[in-house]
Amino acid sequence: MTIRIAGAKVILKDDVVETDVVIDGDIIVDVGGSSAAEHMIDGRGFLLAPGMIDIHGDAFERQLMPRPNVFFPIDAALLETDRQLATNGISTAYHALTLSWEPGLRSVERGQAFLDALTAQQSRFTIENRVQLRWETFAFEALDLIERALDMPLSPSIAFNDHTSMTLRSQDVKIQERLFEHNPDFKVTDLDDPNLRQRATRDGLRAGLSTDEYLELLKNVWQRRADVPDMISKVSKMGKITQVPMLSHDDTQDETRNFYRAMGASISEFPMQVSVARAAREAGDVTVFGSPNVVRGGSQIGSPSAADMVEDGLCDILASDYFYPAMLAAVARLVKEKRGDLAALWSLVSSGPANASGLNDRGEIAVGKRADLILIDWPQNQPPAVKLNLSQGNTAYSAL
Repeated sequence: MTIRIAGAKVILKDDVVETDVVIDGDIIVDVGGSSAAEHMIDGRGFLLAPGMIDIHGDAFERQLMPRPNVFFPIDAALLETDRQLATNGISTAYHALTLSWEPGLRSVERGQAFLDALTAQQSRFTIENRVQLRWETFAFEALDLIERALDMPLSPSIAFNDHTSMTLRSQDVKIQERLFEHNPDFKVTDLDDPNLRQRATRDGLRAGLSTDEYLELLKNVWQRRADVPDMISKVSKMGKITQVPMLSHDDTQDETRNFYRAMGASISEFPMQVSVARAAREAGDVTVFGSPNVVRGGSQIGSPSAADMVEDGLCDILASDYFYPAMLAAVARLVKEKRGDLAALWSLVSSGPANASGLNDRGEIAVGKRADLILIDWPQNQPPAVKLNLSQGNTAYSAL
């Protein structure tokens, strides 16, 4: 069926204009022309934008485990997550599935079950659900799962994540200032450090372990450290062969970024120092920051301000991180603060992540692109709200 969305203000690549957009099935076939259509949607008074693409979102974990060690069926959790994504204007989502050596929520076993559910429910989703393999580099037991995911019809991305070293760094070193994890001068804390025990208590709740049990497991896993670089190389080769996007997570030093760039990870996800973001940009890498950072007015852990990074031209992508509504709210705050023009700011949640992920069929309102479109109610001096989400031309959500 052909559909005309008439009279909306339309976010194009370089401008915002009041015009009509026509789709035929799942493709945009006309922008600003007079093509006939079987059905008309009145877009007057609304903003029409490309559907948002979330390159990293882990809010789904709250559906899987809403309270410590209270697990819900993964199929139901994923269906609920899909609906949340649709209502928030997200048309493509990479679920940041942490693959850890921990038991519990982030275990490899639950990761396998997650992939099972993602496959089983694919035909029932309203938007495109993909997976980011947020691989904890000490989790050698995750390799079979990674290999399986790389063979899925909707290819994943791979994010290299080292919270193990971050946890065990000397507690007098700020997380933003820690050395590259495999630098021989990397300082390690004592397992009896009270700050480490405090973190182990928190992480133990997620893993279903006592503080002492968690610390004992952490101590044992740390013995793998010498073999981690070779394992990273092995996973990166798997990613190169399958040509999936690869990211490094929480880079703190140029050395860190250089290492992962050499591994084929051209995306720096949440760089923790301005200098690293700048070095990444100068090397031609893509940088990702969290939308909640923008909405809240800064990072909760003292990392660079994402809004400042946007204004300084050091941010290519905004991700939902841990709160799906933050993507639209972040663009709204950036517009209000005059950090850039709307078309450029919208690219941070559309064409930016699309291009970085190799999804060249979407992320822009243009003839031939996929009909992933959202209609937004955005009164002056009011927060925006999604009224309609068309995913591949189908209604994923409607409040019209």
